[in-house]
Amino acid sequence: MSTDWRWEYGHDHVAGGIPSHVVTEVERLAGRLAGRLVDLAGTGVDVSDIGNGPPPAGLRRMDAAGGWFSCLVAPREPLIAVVRIVPPFEAL
Repeated sequence: MSTDWRWEYGHDHVAGGIPSHVVTEVERLAGRLAGRLVDLAGTGVDVSDIGNGPPPAGLRRMDAAGGWFSCLVAPREPLIAVVRIVPPFEAL
């Protein structure tokens, strides 16, 4: 099993209608997060609790470009699934 984390989202479903600068920032942050999860998982840290949200692991919230995005962290895959992107109010 690979220990390289990756991130994914359905472009039309998740990012449709979202300003491109917000989507770009979410992609950048998800990529950085995936890189850091490799290191954290290797030290035995429970990576399913990253970001803001109620424990135990579930839907997590991360700030991005004045808005935020929700993701699920799946250590068994290892995958960060971005499920929703919310742009800042002025971009709506």
